[in-house]
Amino acid sequence: MQLERLEGCWTALVTPFTEKGELDLEGLRKNVTFQIEGGAKMIPTGTTGESPTVDWKEHNQIIEEVVKLAKGRTHVMAGTGSNSTQEALRGTKHAVEAGAEAVLLVDCYYNGPSTLEIRTEYYEVIAKKFPQTFITPYIIPGRTGTQLEVEDLAILHRHCKNVRAVKEATGDLGRMAKTRRLLGDDFDILSGDDDMTFVMMTREDIKAQGAVSVISNVVPGALVEMTVALNQGDIARGQKLAEALDPLFKIVTVKTVEAYEGFQVPCKFRNPSAIKTLMRGLGMPAGPCRPPLGRMTPQATAVVREAIKTVYEKSREILIPLQDFYRIDLEERIYQDEHWL
Repeated sequence: MQLERLEGCWTALVTPFTEKGELDLEGLRKNVTFQIEGGAKMIPTGTTGESPTVDWKEHNQIIEEVVKLAKGRTHVMAGTGSNSTQEALRGTKHAVEAGAEAVLLVDCYYNGPSTLEIRTEYYEVIAKKFPQTFITPYIIPGRTGTQLEVEDLAILHRHCKNVRAVKEATGDLGRMAKTRRLLGDDFDILSGDDDMTFVMMTREDIKAQGAVSVISNVVPGALVEMTVALNQGDIARGQKLAEALDPLFKIVTVKTVEAYEGFQVPCKFRNPSAIKTLMRGLGMPAGPCRPPLGRMTPQATAVVREAIKTVYEKSREILIPLQDFYRIDLEERIYQDEHWL
């Protein structure tokens, strides 16, 4: 089973931890098996997998476990990006030797390289070192503080044919349209935001090929079906699924205003806080986030719980594979307060 295009649903895997914060490998294996049965491809050790707080030994262990289970059944694109080219080279070498067919490299964060430096001193170095491996730049300026410009992506693709996809998490549809215009129809654009996948895949000037999804941790089959339908031109089916999943798409980031000691403080709970809260509530292996990410407030948790209630009440069939695989009573998990404390 050869990877030819980076299309369809790629699940940005959660890294499950025990309540003590240790790696939960048994839980990881269970979640990966669920993804494989749902037809998704997988991305371990990305942002959703808490790569900033997973040390490199754990990082490598996670990739090895995922590749071992996925071999011959689905594809793996390992997150190996860093703000250090040398560190990214080491991580990529391990992922390739473990058997990952592709790697996801986030733009270098914090140290603020120019787009030229990101291209020549980072992506190009890694792409030329591993010419048989697909290299996917991940553009998310809201987390990195910098970004590879489309023109530099086009130059990179021209010189390194294994750079044949981009994960777009800029929210900038104009930029995505420029990417399609400059890089052509044979280049794959993947949505990095669940709530933008439908528009990115249906806009004629973008025509994205798929998504790196957070919500597919819970509903892989539905996201796979949605992306396949849209790639095949079945807009009606794709739209129906997108609308059914929309309440979940909207909770990848949760914003609240919290009252503390007489102050009203705006809070923004970013991925993976909400998806882990949802998975714990439903009885899936997830565990807590590692500090500095903590537990969501009761107000924020209520937003997550309301979203899954809405999907359960309006589109219950989407959640049946989850219930059957994990042998959970969805109604009991959703409506009993004790699971959301």
